[in-house]
Amino acid sequence: MPLANQTAVTRRLEITPKAPPLPGDADAPIAAADPSGAATAAGTDTADGAATGTEAPDDAAVGPPLGPVIDTSARRTLPPAAVTAVLHAFGGRRQDLPPRTVVVLGSTAPLTALPATHEGIPVRTASSPAHALHLAHHELQAKSADLALVAGFQEPLGRAVTVQALRRAAEAVAADDSVLGVLDFEGCAGPADEPVLRPSRHSRRLTDPAAPRLLLWSGGNAAEEQRVRRELAPLLDGLFPEAFPALPATMPCGKAPGPVRAGAVTTAERAPAAVAAARTVHAPRPRPVALLFPGQGSQHTAMAAGLYGREPVFTAAVDAVLELMGPEGPAIRADWLADTPVIAIDDVRRAQPLLFAVDYGLGCMVLSWGIRPAALLGHSAGELVAAVLAGVVPLSDAVAMMRERVVAAVRIPAGGMLAVAAGADTLRPYLRADVVIAAVNATSQTMLAGSTAPLAETAAALRAAGHTVVTVPATSPFHSPAMAPASAAVERAYTGIPFRTPDLPLYSGYTGDLLGPDDAVSPRFWARQITDPVLFQPALDQLLAADDMLLLEAGPRQTLTVFARRHRAVRLGASAAVPLLPARPVTPEGDRHAVLTAACRLWQEGHQLKGEALARLWTCAAEEATPAPATRAGTPPVGVAG
Repeated sequence: MPLANQTAVTRRLEITPKAPPLPGDADAPIAAADPSGAATAAGTDTADGAATGTEAPDDAAVGPPLGPVIDTSARRTLPPAAVTAVLHAFGGRRQDLPPRTVVVLGSTAPLTALPATHEGIPVRTASSPAHALHLAHHELQAKSADLALVAGFQEPLGRAVTVQALRRAAEAVAADDSVLGVLDFEGCAGPADEPVLRPSRHSRRLTDPAAPRLLLWSGGNAAEEQRVRRELAPLLDGLFPEAFPALPATMPCGKAPGPVRAGAVTTAERAPAAVAAARTVHAPRPRPVALLFPGQGSQHTAMAAGLYGREPVFTAAVDAVLELMGPEGPAIRADWLADTPVIAIDDVRRAQPLLFAVDYGLGCMVLSWGIRPAALLGHSAGELVAAVLAGVVPLSDAVAMMRERVVAAVRIPAGGMLAVAAGADTLRPYLRADVVIAAVNATSQTMLAGSTAPLAETAAALRAAGHTVVTVPATSPFHSPAMAPASAAVERAYTGIPFRTPDLPLYSGYTGDLLGPDDAVSPRFWARQITDPVLFQPALDQLLAADDMLLLEAGPRQTLTVFARRHRAVRLGASAAVPLLPARPVTPEGDRHAVLTAACRLWQEGHQLKGEALARLWTCAAEEATPAPATRAGTPPVGVAG
């Protein structure tokens, strides 16, 4: 079963409310709780990523009390604070939880006086803890929920209640959650059977000395960096080649990185020379990272395919997106990886879903390295990826939005887009019929869009006048009035989606500025992106006016990197632009080499990187999950995802 189809147990802890009094006790209220109204949460630390220490929900997060929960067999009352703690065990505040969160309470004794919702979160009840897991799994697989908090109350009523957080496994891995295991329901005859908790494994270890990897080292000053470099040289000269991939990513081990840094992307054979030739950089204050996400026109066959199956977070993120595409997902994946796809990659039915999946996968991968972006900026379809990572819309709803855009765009008569090396004002005299300015990308980089025949006439006139014109790989006239029927259709489909204001600064290519709260939650704003021009240059102006930035393009072809490098702030060196992928289709090894080079640049910039996460790029490969010893879900977790 693919990882995307499974349900992952991502965290577990025990909440321990104060001992409840017997009904009718005169010495204590029915619902005894801490003065704050919060229950105490206690868990034991495990190597598998379980909850650590003692946790308590934020006082401000505790909502109005629920009615008492009665265990009639024991004639005891469960404090309302315990149920509130279930809601907040995995997020200090309601807004920290995904919009589509459900709580499932399973008890062998009746749970009474429970409302259907609490603080806006649906509350379900089940006849047993095992049945609660089945209900949660069903909601996740039906995609009616993105997170399920499951609490099981056993007879007799005890002081400790186990709470489990369940997500779809691929999404949990993509979000860099601590995945404790995967619930296996295949052997369950009915809802009374507890599912088996198995380790989540989707890659195997590689020890290929010919594969390039990162070597990163640092020092507190120049002399210390040189000393570390000299110590590396004899180690690499005498190292058994197959042990080369197992070396730590950053050196010296166990010591906080210093501001004087160097790094190399190298193989075992070339490592001594690469270390000797590496440039030393002094990076006392790293520039904040802003992630850029490209859109239509940047796609190509097998883009980023060198990471698929070799980098677990990227792989799981792409799988999560394609799984959410429904029955079309496997066909989209097959065309992405095929030398000769059934549906061409430039067709909107392939370009838009795959750009979304690849951009999202790359963004998740960078986050897994420990990078926390200071800002996000997407171009066209890339803005929807930025919205997911900024917390504006859940992944499942964003994919549904993308699917609606594709379905609506297919109904529009054929058209296309042109990239012209000229400013918008220069091009206005050439506009005709429905041909319009589709995007303002840089000082002399503008895109036009329109229906096929008028666009061809415009292209001919521009070339005759001596302008450089390049046809953008697109089969639909995005960002033009021709797409108005599609915009109206998707706006109706977007009504009811739980949009939220961004958790991170999100610069919009449709306003040319920071995304405001009104636009963020407006279905009309997201729908009109199909027809409105992309103001990438004005948005980048505002982004770089806020601070000197390291712009990291999370997408194929380096299109946005080229635009950014023409910006005055980048040309003067105050800011910089770095691509994650090559500028044109390359071998799978070329994809991985480009990503390693970008990671090296982040290190040299002075950012702290998670060595274990980086090492996945040269130590992991795709493999079918191997059978593992099974345990029941009520026992301690037995595995951690890749």
